[in-house]
Amino acid sequence: MRRRGFLLLMLAAACGAEAAVPAAVPAYIAQELPDARESGRGVFRWFGLAVYEAVLWTGPSGYQPGQPFVLDLRYAMRLKGGKIAEASAEQMEHIGAGNAQQRAAWLRDMRALFPDVAAGQHLSGSFIPGMGARFHSDGRLIGEVRDAEFAAAFFGIWLSPSTSAPELRRALLGNTRGPAR
Repeated sequence: MRRRGFLLLMLAAACGAEAAVPAAVPAYIAQELPDARESGRGVFRWFGLAVYEAVLWTGPSGYQPGQPFVLDLRYAMRLKGGKIAEASAEQMEHIGAGNAQQRAAWLRDMRALFPDVAAGQHLSGSFIPGMGARFHSDGRLIGEVRDAEFAAAFFGIWLSPSTSAPELRRALLGNTRGPAR
């Protein structure tokens, strides 16, 4: 009986150690963000349906406003790029980012940039301080928006305290050691 308990304890410890191993950093994220580590992850749901899983990749000190990071979204369903752009613009307005003219310009940029996605496809955005944002689809560069205000507004959809998805924000910032403002 003691031996069985010891084996179960060892098995539990091995499983726990395996679960603690950090996720492998995809090559395109490592290229955008050397020393990347997973800060947190969560699922965005709309009326109970999973839309995407989000993973926030940060530098070694965790999420710090104004520091580079990558937000990776793995879609759980097929969506049109235009709908992704429109929903993003609506969320930018929700958090109070930009004025109507800026949001209209940002919507045009996003419509031109965001592709239609299928279930399992990744869209990733890199926050580049003082410059803007760069986007990848399944690791392939699809473009960038050279506008620092756009980048702050776009990533604010997930990271702003005013986000419409506060549980997802908490999950993304879950492993952050720095301030999560």
